[in-house]
Amino acid sequence: METTGMTGVSLKRGSLAVEDNDSLAPGEEVKRQKVSECCLSKSQDNLERDCLPSSENVPVVPEAVSAGEGKNNSNAQLEDEEEEEEDGLSEEGEEEEEVESFADMMKHGLTELDVGITKFVSSHKGFSGILKERYSDFVVHEIGKDGRISHLDDLSVPVDEEDPSEDVFTVLTAEEKQRLEELQLFKNKETSVAIEVIEDTKEKRTIIHQAIKSLFPGLETKTEDREGKKYIVAYHAAGKKALANPRKHSWPKSRGNYCHFVLYKENKDTMDAINVLSKYLRVKPNIFSYMGTKDKRAITVQEIAVLKITAQRLAHLNKCLMNFKLGNFSYQKNPLKLGELQGNQFTVVLRNITGTDEQVQQAMLSLKEIGFINYYGMQRFGTTAVPTYQVGRAILQNSWAEVMDLILKPRSGAEKGYLVKCREEWAKTKDPAAALRKLPVKRCVEGQLLRGLSKFGMKNIVSAFGIIPRNNRLMYIHSYQSYVWNNMVSKRIEEYGLKPVPGDLVLKGATATYIEEDDVNNYSIHDVVMPLPGFDVIYPKHKISEAYREMLTADNLDIDNMRHKIRDYSLSGAYRKIIIRPQNVSWEVVAYDDPKIPLFNTDVDNLEGKPPPVFASEGKYKALKMDFSLPPSTYATMAIREVLKMDTSIKNQTQLNTAWLR
Repeated sequence: METTGMTGVSLKRGSLAVEDNDSLAPGEEVKRQKVSECCLSKSQDNLERDCLPSSENVPVVPEAVSAGEGKNNSNAQLEDEEEEEEDGLSEEGEEEEEVESFADMMKHGLTELDVGITKFVSSHKGFSGILKERYSDFVVHEIGKDGRISHLDDLSVPVDEEDPSEDVFTVLTAEEKQRLEELQLFKNKETSVAIEVIEDTKEKRTIIHQAIKSLFPGLETKTEDREGKKYIVAYHAAGKKALANPRKHSWPKSRGNYCHFVLYKENKDTMDAINVLSKYLRVKPNIFSYMGTKDKRAITVQEIAVLKITAQRLAHLNKCLMNFKLGNFSYQKNPLKLGELQGNQFTVVLRNITGTDEQVQQAMLSLKEIGFINYYGMQRFGTTAVPTYQVGRAILQNSWAEVMDLILKPRSGAEKGYLVKCREEWAKTKDPAAALRKLPVKRCVEGQLLRGLSKFGMKNIVSAFGIIPRNNRLMYIHSYQSYVWNNMVSKRIEEYGLKPVPGDLVLKGATATYIEEDDVNNYSIHDVVMPLPGFDVIYPKHKISEAYREMLTADNLDIDNMRHKIRDYSLSGAYRKIIIRPQNVSWEVVAYDDPKIPLFNTDVDNLEGKPPPVFASEGKYKALKMDFSLPPSTYATMAIREVLKMDTSIKNQTQLNTAWLR
C-alpha cells in the first residue's frame, strides 16, 4: 500500500457524475422518504397524441438522495408543493449552458483531500483516461436479492383476458383527454365531463368506459341518454383522494396487485424516471417502488414495481418515451423494498487511456485481488462551494443560525441565475419572503427553508428547517458522518497498513467485536470495519480511537454524547468495511478510431439484433473496458479512482483538463 500522487483524468463535458451503489449502509437506520425532483422531461415533439402527459408537476424523490449513500446537492427538490412551477430542464441549448456553469462552479468546489480521501491500496503507477465521455460508457445492471442480474430482454405483455383492447389508447380525442385530465386534477369547476358516443354500439361504449377508467384513475363513468343521443359521463368517484389510490374494484382478484417490470433508462436518474412515468400514467409517484436508485449519467437497468397499473398500459409507454424501455413484465403480490438487493453489476469504459498494457494489468489485478478503500465518494458531500458536511456539523452543534446561513448565503462559482438572485436578496435584506420571490422553483432546499422562515419567523429556525422533508435534513448529518469516516480510515491505513491489527473491529453478525492479539491471523483486512460516529457504536482500541475523539472535539462535538436535543438528529452510528473487493472482475483493452462509437452492446442493442462491435488490432485510441460488481452502499467512483490513481473531484479534473467543455 502506498499513498501516491494523483494523476489526471481527462474529462469531456458532463463527465464523472459516477454513481455510488444502492441502498443504505448496514446499520444506517434512516429510510429514505419520497422527496421531489423538479427535473421533469417536457413532452417530446414526436409523441403520439394519445401519449400526452398530464400537465401537473407531480413531485417525487430527489437526486439529493443518492443511490444508496446519498448524492448530496444543496438544491435537492422537496415534496408536496402544490403550486405549478417551471420544469427545470433539458432542451439542448439549456443543457450546454448548464454544463458550462457547472464546470465554473466546480472550480470552487471540493477536492478529495478536503473530504479525507487520500490513500490508495495498490502500488501500480497511475494513468489517465476519459471517464464517462459518453453516458453510454457507464452501464449499471441491478443485482436482486436472489443474485439475479436485471436485464431487459423481453418486451412482450403477459396475456390477460381482463385487459381492455388496444383501442382504449386511441378512442378518445386529444380534446377529450384534455377535458378529462382537467376534471381528474380538479383544474376547473366542472363536476363531470360528457363524451358523445358517435357510433353508438355496446362495444364502442365499453371501450370508452374502459379508456376513461384506465387512463384517468379516480374517475367513474356512466351512460346517459340526452335528447336521443348516448353520452358517456365521467365524474369523480371519491373526491381528491381518488388520484392517489388506484381503483380497487376494477383489478382482478386473481392477479397480483403489483406489476413488476425492468426499466432500462438512459441519462436519467431513477427519481426523474419515476416522475416521468407517473406523469404520463397520470398517477402519483408514490405507487412505484424500487430496491435502489441509479445514476443519471449512465445507462441503467433495474426492477421497478407499480401498484395496480397493467403491463399493457406500461408497455404502451414504449411508444411514447425516448431513452426509456420497459419490459420483462410480471404480476406479483408484493412491492419492492428499498435496500433489498445484492448490489450492482457495472460495465465501464475508460476511453483514450495512456497506461501501458502492463500498467493496466497491474491495476486491474490489484482491484480484483485486493480491492479499493471503501471511501464515501465526492457526490456524498455536495456540488457547491458549501459542503453538505458543514451544514451537518452545524446541526449537530445546535448552531441553527449557522445552518441557515450555510444553506442560504451567496457562494463562489456559478449557480442557476435565480438561485444567485435569491441568495443576493437574502444577503441584502434577510427577508425570507423577498428572497423566496426570486425563486421560480420553490421546492428546492433553499425555497423550503425560506418558506419555513416566513411561516415561523427568524427566531424559530429549528421549526423552519423542519419543513424540509426528514430525509433531506438527515442527508446533512450523514454527510458529516461520512466526512469523519473518510478521514479516520485514511489515518487507519496510514498507521497500520493493509493488515488487521489488535484493537481493530470486525462484525460477528450485526455486532462489532475487537480483534485480540491471539486472534489476528484469523482475519484479513477485508473483515475490518470502522464506525460512523454515533451513540450506539464502539471505537477501535488503538490510536485511531483517539483520532476520532480529537476530530469531534475540534468540531465542538462530544463523542461520548451523540444524542441530540431533537431526536431526529441523534446519531446511532453504523459500521462500514474499510476495504471492498469487487466481484466478477474482468477487463479488456480495445483499440478504436472513432470516439463516438459505442464500445459494447446494451440490452436495447441486443433486443434490436445489433451485432456487437468489432475491434481492430490497431487504432488511434485505446480504451479500458471493465466489468465488476459491488455490494450496496459502495461507490463505483472509488473503484475507478484506484485503477487510474486520480482525484475524482470535478474541481481537480477541470483544472487538469478543460477539454471536456469543448
